[in-house]
Amino acid sequence: MSEHRSEAGEKDRAEERAREGLAHLQNAALELIEATRAFLDVAEELVQDPAALAALATTMRPHVPSEERRTEPHVEHIRVV
Repeated sequence: MSEHRSEAGEKDRAEERAREGLAHLQNAALELIEATRAFLDVAEELVQDPAALAALATTMRPHVPSEERRTEPHVEHIRVV
């Protein structure tokens, strides 16, 4: 009988941990959705106001290593024979 109670107690603890884990995953998913919405709000503002995009690019330019900056679009032409 005590063995049955022990198994039932372990099952209850496992179910509780599973419920807690699910709650954490739900909260994390909601935070991810909120962060995505915030990012999309910023993206929408940049699309609607190109001057803001230009200001952002000007602000970020000094932080981009010089070897990664290009004055012209880079296109690599590959000859196919």
